[in-house]
Amino acid sequence: MVKVPKPRLISAAPFRDRVVHHAIVSVLEPHFERRFVAHSYACRKGKGSHKALLRASVLMARRRFVLKGDVKKFFPSIDHEILKGELRRVVADEAMLSVLDRVIDSSNPQEPVQEWYPGDDLFSVATRRRGIPIGNLTSQFFANVFLDRVDHIMMDRLGCGEYIRYCDDFLVFGDDCSDLWAVREAASQALTDQRLTLHERKGGVHRTSSPVPFLGFTLRGSTRRLQRASLVRATRRLRGYAAGLRMGAMSSEAVAAGIAAWVGHARYATNPGLVSKVLARAGVDSR
Repeated sequence: MVKVPKPRLISAAPFRDRVVHHAIVSVLEPHFERRFVAHSYACRKGKGSHKALLRASVLMARRRFVLKGDVKKFFPSIDHEILKGELRRVVADEAMLSVLDRVIDSSNPQEPVQEWYPGDDLFSVATRRRGIPIGNLTSQFFANVFLDRVDHIMMDRLGCGEYIRYCDDFLVFGDDCSDLWAVREAASQALTDQRLTLHERKGGVHRTSSPVPFLGFTLRGSTRRLQRASLVRATRRLRGYAAGLRMGAMSSEAVAAGIAAWVGHARYATNPGLVSKVLARAGVDSR
């Protein structure tokens, strides 16, 4: 269980299972990539969080309003029966389907989700298996498969050309506030059809001139700033690197790699001098 940035159960499969997971994804990914929309950025070759962030920044500067959506308890809520059905829309090979079913059925218990949907009875929560582990490569792939239907509804049926999704977070941009609220209602229904719930307390329609959190940054117009919580965590981690180096618990190579990784991420923020200020505060030699 990790508590940062929020409480989540992370599961690590045994090594030989991870080999199988990589084999599954390497075989299936090309077939699904042809179906996936270009505006889905998570766990795909040539995509990633930083490209999603840069695209969002461009659209924040171009449009007046943005709809932000967040799926409530996404990974614990993924319905096994629906996921198997989505995989069967593309995969016909019975041997592969048998392996996929085994991976899904072997998911360890996740955080319980108490949600009922149209047509459910009192016991549906207990009788339908839900939840896949966050830490598995197959889970990241399954997440894109599971939400592909919603992506196509957003883009093909609702005409949301300026749409960005990263895992269970999505943004839709436009110049008409009422149109975006209507899109939110349609998105909520599309998620309900997949037995998912749009988070009521997160998101909504915002002016792009107001701060909007996305992928650890706060977007506002053309500016991107690392969220305060991210800076606090980074400072603590960098201080830990410095202490580890002084005590001989970490090698200079490991410290340099850790610093370089954070610096590479932080440089996507537009506030000047941020990196040097944080490194100085943490007592880390920027060289």
